Amino acid sequence: MADRYLRFTGTAPGRFLTGRLGLPQPAALHRWSRARPTLDGPLLQLTAGKSDLDLAPVLAGTGLPAGTGSSAASGSLAAPGSSAASGLSADAGSPAAVVLDATGVRDLDTLAEVHAALHPVVRSIAVSGRVVVLGSPADPADHHQAAAQQALEGFVRSLGKEIGRGRTVNLVRLTDAAAAGSTLRFLLSPRSAYVSGQVIEVGAGDAPGGPAAPPEDPDHPLHGRTALVTGGARGIGEAVAATLAEQGARVVVLDVPAAESDARAVAERLGGSALALDITAPDAGARIAAALPDGLDVLIHNAGITRDRRLVNMPAERWSSVLDVNLGSVLRTTDALLAAGTLRPGGRIVATASIAGIAGNAGQTNYGASKAGVVGLVRSLAPRALAEHGVTVNAVAPGFVETRMTAAIPLFLREAGRRMNSLGQGGLPQDVAETTAWLAHPASGAVNGQVVRVCGQSLLGA
Repeated sequence: MADRYLRFTGTAPGRFLTGRLGLPQPAALHRWSRARPTLDGPLLQLTAGKSDLDLAPVLAGTGLPAGTGSSAASGSLAAPGSSAASGLSADAGSPAAVVLDATGVRDLDTLAEVHAALHPVVRSIAVSGRVVVLGSPADPADHHQAAAQQALEGFVRSLGKEIGRGRTVNLVRLTDAAAAGSTLRFLLSPRSAYVSGQVIEVGAGDAPGGPAAPPEDPDHPLHGRTALVTGGARGIGEAVAATLAEQGARVVVLDVPAAESDARAVAERLGGSALALDITAPDAGARIAAALPDGLDVLIHNAGITRDRRLVNMPAERWSSVLDVNLGSVLRTTDALLAAGTLRPGGRIVATASIAGIAGNAGQTNYGASKAGVVGLVRSLAPRALAEHGVTVNAVAPGFVETRMTAAIPLFLREAGRRMNSLGQGGLPQDVAETTAWLAHPASGAVNGQVVRVCGQSLLGA
């Protein structure tokens, strides 16, 4: 459904009126397209504290030209007022992205360098620009370092809520720059348009066999891989299937028998195949394994339902049906496919959680419970699945996304859902799909056990 308010604020009268009234002025987001596959402008690299990371090869892979004035070139932060501290030379233009290497922040003195690095450049960042702060895991033996690194979370989330103009701010905790390649390419691209205020932890690489080799075709990184998308006949699932196919995957679109014709239409359009199956059936996992004798590389748990009602008015059937579809089927099919060896080493499992499972939502005790259960599944299974099967397990947690379901919400509630985030607008199914594709990427093996909110930094929850 069209966001008429967003369109209105993009006009001169709209900007004037909303500015006078103090109303939100959301910026139209730059999302990925073949016509505009990268951000518009240079990449500026800065450093706070002393860092040993070699970011040059990773940042070169983003496709963004290097901006001038990078303090990282000298390995330390330049003094305020110098050309490095001011961020850009007069003719460099607005940076499309800023990467601040704060992995060396260990105390209050080096934490002050975060302010000194970003304060002069924040105002100049382009519309729909990116700020990515790199941090380190907390050192349990050094409470000063742990405090300073934890402070980066509050800093990033606060900056994300004030930076405006469609710009996003995220924190990546890492120890190995090379292992963060796919994550930085995602966050420094239009594909991450609706991901902000997130803290993403990146490990040292895939446990069995080390980091995956770069894909032969960077434009189609999933070439030769098979992906199954449950609930793929419509909405977010259809967008996920389309994005995975666009990146080269052979997609299997799974949906309930009642939606078989829609599933087949989607599959035919994407050059894939359809599988009509009740995902809650006790033998669903075995039937999926039988349908994929050559194995599976990417498993996307997207199927889900809502049966909203306040708990006092909720019959047991509404509770159990939502829990069975949204959580029970995920648990059973994941266990069955791992046990059968259907998911090949190097495989990816991406489940769909929700901010309702993180922050809660009135009238959705069943839905919130099911989606919080998905979060628990991811955090518990991820380390074991990687160690025992070479498979990563992550989740996306959408916020308000423009679908047929949200289009049916009453007008004022729908507008509240759209505006109650740092970007001041609803997300699109494409936003969830792009985040899912990043987690499914062959080079994302160092991203494991993460729950990434795709919510424009919703004001609900952490």
